[in-house]
Amino acid sequence: MLADWPETGSLHNMVYRWFKSSLSQPLSSQVKAWKKANRKMGWGISEEEFDRIFALPPLTDEDRQRGYTEVALFYRFGDNGQGHADPVLSGKRAWEYALKIRKRKTWQCEYIHFDDPAFIRLRPGAPPRPKGFYTAKIQTGQRFINLTVSQARKLLKGGTGCGPEGLQFLIITHTHFQTLMNEREHPFMAFADYDVAPYGCYDFFDAVQMFVSDGILGLGIGNIDRNYPFFGIPSIKW
Repeated sequence: MLADWPETGSLHNMVYRWFKSSLSQPLSSQVKAWKKANRKMGWGISEEEFDRIFALPPLTDEDRQRGYTEVALFYRFGDNGQGHADPVLSGKRAWEYALKIRKRKTWQCEYIHFDDPAFIRLRPGAPPRPKGFYTAKIQTGQRFINLTVSQARKLLKGGTGCGPEGLQFLIITHTHFQTLMNEREHPFMAFADYDVAPYGCYDFFDAVQMFVSDGILGLGIGNIDRNYPFFGIPSIKW
């Protein structure tokens, strides 16, 4: 239906872009998406954990003024050895799901090694991720579209950047954003809470990026001190 809506004139174009970008997902749809992924991937998330999900927090006027437009359901997998979830494993599992359901319509940068802490980590200073389900409000990147990741990190007051949340948002709960990116109706995303060392040896100076081009979902990297055209930097708060 959206693809058939006429785009005649600037007003129609503006309304069309707003309508497509405001397709928030209700909790029921997000739970359904998580159950589907859990079933396909055999992650072992129990029904008891699903039963403890009650409601999404409402977005306030202040949230919207700060660019928060969505509320998403996330899940933190694993254990980092300090009583918190493993943020790298949490992102890896979402990407493995994308590889399975999209088959050949994915691309992964050769420098992303989810299984080696010398190549990827949660950035120092980022809040630890507790285990299990949680909800968070998300600013999807349009607020920080003309900044480097380093600059955006200094402005994340009251929130933090995306790490595994970015992958789970795009791949599991809000997949329509892939279409918006592919049609250039929404910026690509750089995840400020992931550090990447492209050559290993714990020499971190890049961040994870995700984009969609010609129907291909891409997982890449970019230098934290460089601004990339058409990449926004999403942020979350819970």
